[in-house]
Amino acid sequence: MNTQQSQLDILNKYMNLFVSRYKLIVVCLLLAVSAAYPFYLKIPKTYQSSASIIYQEQNINPSRLSPNEGMQIREMVNTVTQQVLSRINLENIIKEFDLYADMQKSLPIEDIIERLRKKDIEVTVQRERGNVFSVSFMGKDPQTVMKVTNELAAKFIEENLRVREERAKETATYIQDELRMSKETLHKKESQMRDYKLKFYNEMPEQRASNMNRLNALQEQFQAVQSNIQNREQTRLLVSEQLEIRKNIMNATAGSAAYVPETDRGGPWDDLEIARNTRQELLSRYTNEHPSVKRIEKQIRQLESELENLKASGTSNAIDGAATFDSRIQELALQLKEIDLDLKTLRKESKNILNQVKIYQKWIEAAPIREAEWSALTRDYDELKRYHDTLLAQSLAAEAAESLERRQKGSQFKIIDPAYLPITPLKGPFWKIFLASIIIGFATGAGLILGLDFMDTSFKDKEEIEAFLQLPVTCALPLLVTETEKKRKKTTDILWHCFFAAWLLALIGATLYLRNRGLHIL
Repeated sequence: MNTQQSQLDILNKYMNLFVSRYKLIVVCLLLAVSAAYPFYLKIPKTYQSSASIIYQEQNINPSRLSPNEGMQIREMVNTVTQQVLSRINLENIIKEFDLYADMQKSLPIEDIIERLRKKDIEVTVQRERGNVFSVSFMGKDPQTVMKVTNELAAKFIEENLRVREERAKETATYIQDELRMSKETLHKKESQMRDYKLKFYNEMPEQRASNMNRLNALQEQFQAVQSNIQNREQTRLLVSEQLEIRKNIMNATAGSAAYVPETDRGGPWDDLEIARNTRQELLSRYTNEHPSVKRIEKQIRQLESELENLKASGTSNAIDGAATFDSRIQELALQLKEIDLDLKTLRKESKNILNQVKIYQKWIEAAPIREAEWSALTRDYDELKRYHDTLLAQSLAAEAAESLERRQKGSQFKIIDPAYLPITPLKGPFWKIFLASIIIGFATGAGLILGLDFMDTSFKDKEEIEAFLQLPVTCALPLLVTETEKKRKKTTDILWHCFFAAWLLALIGATLYLRNRGLHIL
């Protein structure tokens, strides 16, 4: 509690000190503000002017025709800025507007250009308007500043057209070269694929299903041919046996005119017995509708008919029977030749079918190998084709963009706010100097008050007396001011206030006078 009271006492002490000597603070403030006017008139002033430029997109399919339409405005501004701020352009501007005349006498042109590029020219993209940027220039003469800023803005328009036209041309040339190389690579790959497919067409994976179907059909056909061969061989065997029997009967008939009784059981009877046994064997394996069964039954009926004729005719018909047997032998011999021809044809067909089966089996077995080889061959074809199609689309877009740039119908810069005549200086404005003078005046007055108080060794309160004398103060008498002293103090205060008012009016008048002379100090 005592500490807080002590702090409040100290604060009140200094507040009373400042209030009692406020005239010193006011004098320091007026002196500082008065000194600000000549200081402002003597310091060099820097003016700045800006021009706003908008990036105007092309109206004809802007998203499709321009190859660099997606480029950010900042990148475009940086690119054109490098061209505008080149040594040749800046040197021409310096000579045209006679910039830095005093510096040209003592510094090389390279240093002046570097100062102009880094300190006095500024290019910024406006964040709230993404497609708008501004170009600014700082200088001492407002008229020159405005003219140089407009010249820089015009340079941006000119350089942008030139840069975009060159870029469109370079882009089109580059894409054409890439497209040509891509086309050659793609044609080479397609030629390899075509040759491979022609060479191994039947072994390709997409032919596997067709080959399997054809193989199954050939195997069924082979089985059918083999079955026909077996049937024809059985038929040949029967015909051969019949032919042999006929020949034996023929020989027997020619050697004896006597009728051979049935009990002898030779010749046709044996042939008939063999045919019947063969039929029984065939019926054990096939049905009655089988061609082999029908054929053997036909032979049995023929043999039975012949035996009936032999019994009826007897020996008197031996010669006629021999003639009949001779005709039958010729028929059997002719039938045997036909069967041999059929067997030869069937065996040849079977061999051909077997060869085809082997070929199709080879094709089917090679399909996985061809699939792996084809996959390796075409692994990068899709990417090459996609890259070629992309380049083709870009080539068309680049050609269209180049045509638009040549006719100046592409994306371009346009000045929306030309440079203005600057009024208030950028560096050294009066309000900053005025504010600084007030701060300096107040600080000086406060410092003087504290300094005078520090040098004053008189006692200012009872605590100082008690601390110095080590004795308690029993009473304190207030200051007794006479009427004469009160009047003198009042008169002095009035004079001071009038003096301050006159001084303030003089400063206001000086401000209006300088403003009327064209110095925009407020």
